[in-house]
This record gives sequence, structure tokens and C-alpha cells, in this order.
Amino acid sequence: MRFQTLFEGRWIFAALCFLAVVGGALTWWWLLIPALLLIVFCINFFRDPERVAPADPNAILAAADGTVADITEMEEGEVVKQQMKRVGIFLSVFDVHTNRAPIDGKVSYIQHYPGTYHDARHAKASTENEAQTWAFEGDRSTLVVRQITGAIARRIVAWSKLGDTVRKGERFGMIRFGSRTEIFCPISCEITVKIGDKVKGGETVIARYPAA
Repeated sequence: MRFQTLFEGRWIFAALCFLAVVGGALTWWWLLIPALLLIVFCINFFRDPERVAPADPNAILAAADGTVADITEMEEGEVVKQQMKRVGIFLSVFDVHTNRAPIDGKVSYIQHYPGTYHDARHAKASTENEAQTWAFEGDRSTLVVRQITGAIARRIVAWSKLGDTVRKGERFGMIRFGSRTEIFCPISCEITVKIGDKVKGGETVIARYPAA
């Protein structure tokens, strides 16, 4: 587990460890056992495995672990302002919540939006929930990624900054405890996943650019 990811949950770990110590010292098993179970859950949640991005220069990678919830063509009206193919990924509390760059490129746009906290599977989550939009400017195109909070996930963490250059599969942030991540791909791309597929951030190819 990377220290940076574990550090994001430091207060949660500290509180749970305190409860476990108190429960054990006072032989309050009703307090000790739940605290230990929650510690195990949090360690699992904040895990951040290493991933190897495929070498395919035409590949666009999943920006998050989870399940493909929807694939649609729509106008991306915030950054590139043109018709694109959007792949929505739902992250349960059991998925890795680190977000990874879908292509090599420069972080050319970051914008945070306050909002509500609908369940990330709800239709209104994409437009009404608290979110953060990223744009990655690559050699072939600019890709847009949106981190969207959910009913439980209520904090978006950014590790990369505006102007940073990131490699495909490199970590740029995370969302805590169940959420949604959307990747907007150019309309000319071929989507290589389908609804219901399980994907891994920084590893699964979700779309491909046309051959150069």
C-alpha cells in the first residue's frame, strides 16, 4: 500500500485504533471486535496496488476500478465542448478508489463543483453531485475525466496539479468510499468495454484511438 493513500485515511485509522485499544484494555469485546473489523475494511479500502499500463499507444485506459455503468454519446460542454463518448464507471466501497490518468498528457484543466450526494448510481449523480473535472491534453486529443462523489463518498482528493505532466496509468487523485468516475473519449474512438464489465484503473483498455 502506498503511504500517500494510507495518509489520506489517517484520522479514520487513528479513531478506529483508539477504539480497539480502549476496547481491548477494558475487555469490551463488543467494542473491540467491530473496531478491528472496521480497521480491516479501511486497510482494504485504502489499498493502492501497482499497475502496469499497456504499451499500446492507441489505448485509452480506465481512470478507476469498478463496473462500467453506462456508455453514451453526448456533448461534453465544459472543456472540449463537442460530442464525445462517455464511459461511466461505478466504484463500490470494495473497489480501489485511486484514480489514474487514461492517457499520457498534461493536466490542462481542473475545476471543483459543490453539490448534493445522491447515490452514485442515480441518474442525477452526474449533474447534481459534488464533482471535480479534469482534462488531460495528449498528443492525439484532450480527454476529460470527472470524479463524482456518492451517498457515502464525500471527499475528492487531488494529488496532481494544473500543468503537471502525467504518464498513462499514473495516479492523479482518489475519491473516498464509493463513487463514480466518467471518462469522455473522442467520438472517433472505438469503445472496447460494455456495460457490466469490471475494469481496473490504469490497466483496462476502455477505448482506442483510430490507427494513426
